[in-house]
Amino acid sequence: MNISKEQLDELNAVVTVDIAKEDYSDKVDKILSDYRKNANIPGFRKGHVPMGLVKKQYGKAVLVDEVNKLLQDALNKYLTEEKLDVLGNPLPKEQENFDWDTDNYSFEFELGLAPKFEVKLNGKKAITHYKIVANEEMIDNQIKTIQKQYGKLTPKETAEKEDLIAGTFVNEEKAIDTTATISLDKIKGKKNSEKFIGSKVGDVITLKTKGLFNNDADLISALKISNEDAQDLDIEVVFTVSEVNQQELADLDKELFDKLYGPDTVKTVTELKERIKQDAEAQFEQQSDQQLLNDITENALENTKFDLPSEFLQKWIRTTGEQPLSEDEAKDEYEKSEKGLRYQLIEGKIITDNNLQVTFDELKEFAKNLIKGQMAQFGQVSPDDKELEDIAARILSNQDEVKRISEQLMSKKLLGYFKENAKLKVKEVNFEDFIKEVYK
Repeated sequence: MNISKEQLDELNAVVTVDIAKEDYSDKVDKILSDYRKNANIPGFRKGHVPMGLVKKQYGKAVLVDEVNKLLQDALNKYLTEEKLDVLGNPLPKEQENFDWDTDNYSFEFELGLAPKFEVKLNGKKAITHYKIVANEEMIDNQIKTIQKQYGKLTPKETAEKEDLIAGTFVNEEKAIDTTATISLDKIKGKKNSEKFIGSKVGDVITLKTKGLFNNDADLISALKISNEDAQDLDIEVVFTVSEVNQQELADLDKELFDKLYGPDTVKTVTELKERIKQDAEAQFEQQSDQQLLNDITENALENTKFDLPSEFLQKWIRTTGEQPLSEDEAKDEYEKSEKGLRYQLIEGKIITDNNLQVTFDELKEFAKNLIKGQMAQFGQVSPDDKELEDIAARILSNQDEVKRISEQLMSKKLLGYFKENAKLKVKEVNFEDFIKEVYK
């Protein structure tokens, strides 16, 4: 067997695999001999079928199968040994008048090669790293929300200002059909408030989403939509009233503090505010980090330039999917996926060049910390290590979970690398300003 490579250019090559009779004949003869021993052919005793008849009936199929196995093994081994970084998979070239009745065969494969490049994280401008803070207004609003949540509700006939109204928002075009409880003091503008005031159970109210709430967070919560979908959303929704309640606020006392955080954890209103601030900013940090990842991704794509074997990749997309595609369809699919492919190559190079691989011990420790955080949400603040080990072992026995958690850990490692190596400028903002800037 002989394998050779013709380099067409930096991104394209053709590999030729020559297979001679001596490479496959012993294996084919052995398989046919085994067939002869076990073949059940009318007119012949088992094990006494003439070899000529066996070859005539099974020889071509066995030959094709064994040559293809040999071919794939040899090609994969060659790519590994030569350390060829290919995109997609090798594509067999069409060969006219190919003849399986000869003894020697030659196969050609097109390769699309990954480009060589250097990652450039930094452009002319520094990337904004948002530090989202919980301001006094947000903290006070959260305290009021807590007081309402733990306060007493009294059903009413008709709604008045600051009452709670439960109901269902519906918009068929946007597939919105969600139940929500809204406080009338969060409704924006006199015109909107007047639509709710005086309403009763069963009333149907038609509303415009644009300018309906004082802030986007309440719109997102009420309609169960994403931050992106909430930006400049201007549609008509129908709200059907199911409940009207007057709300008496809970007292800010030890009983409430203990319900929220456990006995004697928070003892004063000042401590309550500090705890709310810490918890909120921990959540905000996750959003800030995700936005930083998004911005650095875009920045790296913009500043790291390299060519791709686009013609090869379009051909690969056209011929290797579940259904064959036309040239135009393959081109469209390539254009949709090109940006993602570019970032995969950039990310892969960062990981390789900086040894950011995930080890099993790191994965297990990361999983245990995730479990610990989830248990803390349900009041189990000090689980013992054996319990964490057992739960982690169960989770990591599932390959889908291993993949999911590995991706989370790698994102964390990449984030750490970016924070140390990208040109950043820290900007302190409250949550409302963050939403406005990011989703403007």
